[in-house]
Amino acid sequence: MSYQQQAMDIDYYETLGVSSNASMEEIKKAYRKLALKYHPDRNPDNKEAEEKFKVATEAYEVLGDLEKRKIYDRYGAAGLRDSGYSGPGGFDDIFNSFGDIFGDIFGFGGRGGNRGRQGPVAGHDLRYDLNISFYEAVFGAEKEVEIRKKDTCETCEGTGTRPGHQPETCRTCKGMGQVLQAQGPFRIQTPCPHCHGQGNVITDPCDDCRGEGLVAQTRKVKLNIPAGVDSGARMRLTGKGEGGRRGGPAGDLYVIFHVEPHDFFHREDDNIFATIPVSFAQATLGCTIEVPTVHGKKKLQIPAGTQPGKHLILKNEGVPHLRGGGHGNMICEIQVVVPTSLNSRQKELLREFTDIENKSEEKDKKGESFLKKFFHL
Repeated sequence: MSYQQQAMDIDYYETLGVSSNASMEEIKKAYRKLALKYHPDRNPDNKEAEEKFKVATEAYEVLGDLEKRKIYDRYGAAGLRDSGYSGPGGFDDIFNSFGDIFGDIFGFGGRGGNRGRQGPVAGHDLRYDLNISFYEAVFGAEKEVEIRKKDTCETCEGTGTRPGHQPETCRTCKGMGQVLQAQGPFRIQTPCPHCHGQGNVITDPCDDCRGEGLVAQTRKVKLNIPAGVDSGARMRLTGKGEGGRRGGPAGDLYVIFHVEPHDFFHREDDNIFATIPVSFAQATLGCTIEVPTVHGKKKLQIPAGTQPGKHLILKNEGVPHLRGGGHGNMICEIQVVVPTSLNSRQKELLREFTDIENKSEEKDKKGESFLKKFFHL
């Protein structure tokens, strides 16, 4: 049975292996799978595969078109023929008439073709990496930076053409921006090599930008760095990126922050950590000391018997929350400092302290039981 005879009674949904209520995306996916499977390049001299490829292509051409699908759903293949649709013929007809199908499926250009890019072109987004100090990140700051970028040419207003002149329609692609090229059985659309897909050619380029529509400039940009930013935080400045062409908007500028480390403070999220040294006596007896914070000196209560490594918290003495609503905390890690140089009186007092400790029966028992348990004595 010939392809034309098969098309008389074809069930397009069954051909693609989809239900009658399948979405356009499901139909496209099913056709792509069949097209790749039965493509003539993969099945040379295989007439059966060739027929299946043709049938699948017609099924997609019908079901992938809302109007044709509506007619087919209501009246079947006969209704399509009555409406003037007769299906494709040979391979030349498939690739001429259905070129937009392969554009949708394989990316060879969209439905209706590409008529160049003669309209406005937006500028590219730019990235700027900025180092800031620890305190600038905590409290925010105002800075002015210099950005080297391409801006819209003021002379030609981004058209690339000398004032008073107009670009000419490309003779190679006749303004389409695309040309057809044969690749095996396919005829695919590719950007025109003469106009580079623009659809027109600048014959009288602007003297200042040499036809690019953009000129290199150094611009100063003011930054209001919000309090609470951290490394990796990103600030977007709309319209501060590369300039647009042919009336297109400028791109955006993205500033990426990198916070320099601090010698004393260490930040984790909105909390600040710091190591606070105290003496043996202060940790043992307890005391109140002044400690530095990012907000100035604050009093910290050291409870009696504080152990090394203990974390004591000063609430709301950390980094301001970036979106407002309070601060993080400051976590003070206690470090008990062991003296390395003692005078005779200090040594005498420590020996006396040791003697008293050793004479304590309760302490001796605890220590003995601990040692026995630990060393299995």
